[in-house]
Amino acid sequence: MGKKKRAVSLLLIAGMLCALVVPLAPPASAEGLDVPAPAAVLMEFSTGEVLYEKNPHEVRPCASITKVMTLLLVFEAIDSGALHYDDMLTASAHAAGMGGSDIWLKEGEQMTVDDLIKACVVMSANDAAVVLAEAVAGTEEAFVERMNARAAELGMSDTVFKNCNGLDEDGHVTSAYDVAVMSRALMQHEKIFDYTTIWIDYVRGGETQLVNTNKLVRSYNGITGLKTGTTSAAGSCISASAERNGMTLIGVVLGAANTNDRFAAATSLLDYGFANWKIAAPEAPALPALPVTGGMTGEVRLEAAAPAGVLTPVSEQSALETVVEMPESVAAPVEAGQAVGTLRVLLGGETVQEIPITAAESAEAITFGSAFQYLLSWFFRAVAPDAAG
Repeated sequence: MGKKKRAVSLLLIAGMLCALVVPLAPPASAEGLDVPAPAAVLMEFSTGEVLYEKNPHEVRPCASITKVMTLLLVFEAIDSGALHYDDMLTASAHAAGMGGSDIWLKEGEQMTVDDLIKACVVMSANDAAVVLAEAVAGTEEAFVERMNARAAELGMSDTVFKNCNGLDEDGHVTSAYDVAVMSRALMQHEKIFDYTTIWIDYVRGGETQLVNTNKLVRSYNGITGLKTGTTSAAGSCISASAERNGMTLIGVVLGAANTNDRFAAATSLLDYGFANWKIAAPEAPALPALPVTGGMTGEVRLEAAAPAGVLTPVSEQSALETVVEMPESVAAPVEAGQAVGTLRVLLGGETVQEIPITAAESAEAITFGSAFQYLLSWFFRAVAPDAAG
């Protein structure tokens, strides 16, 4: 295997960008991107990398985009077993008294969690959001406390929630960046897409029709959601998610003048992202066996997790490479799973990911006892044919 330190460089089409060591510069075409709204962010889902921003931390109301956080807490409650899709919930007087977009719940009316989520997502029903909030936390006020606590955990420093549905209220604010962050968190719960991709559906046994407020569901290739919102204070807002060729984008637009501008801005953001960025998943390079000194075996097999994909501008894909770094040998004993080297993914010569290379098997160190046992075993194997004859 040689006595020189191994450094095997293999030029690959892609690797995995899971550590933002190198900030990726947006292509020049971003300067001419038409986004008819005062604040916007384009984020890549798997990495959280921001690909475009316009006043990303400007504090603004966001209308029913608020329900992204409400839904996140609802899905987390379902995951924990505190809530179930078939649970029947009862509308309180407080929930039934919500204004704005709703499904006209009456006090005492019952509806399943599944239908309430559907109404909240598709119809942006304020009353349904409150029923869900009360089921999770007891009261809307207690639920809002959880919303703000969860926002803090996610690093949403521009956000203060005052209610669970986004109705205009003094001090109820967020930013385009924070909306992207909480949208990304909600999208970890893949069940949400069963609701956000609905165009038309029904509740109350078919008596109440729900039509999705996100018109991109019918018109944009690859759209998967996520949530719209409109009030007089917030203007027209959207958090739009879409997936193409293994890459998922989140386009956030806040404060557009009207719904046409909102959808046009979201479309421009997503088109820009898909045209200028890609994620590819290459095969990991083959790893040679590593020599073992002072061991009962002369070498150990190696393994490493395969790079899952690198986010990179289309124009810079040729700047990707991987480097395998290992010592010339390792001293026994070696334990299976022991780190013995590093697989580095490089972009333009800079490390964007490090993957540990580990021993796939153990190698026992040579001792007097182990050497004696080995020689004794070898001896009996050697004389066995003569004894049989």
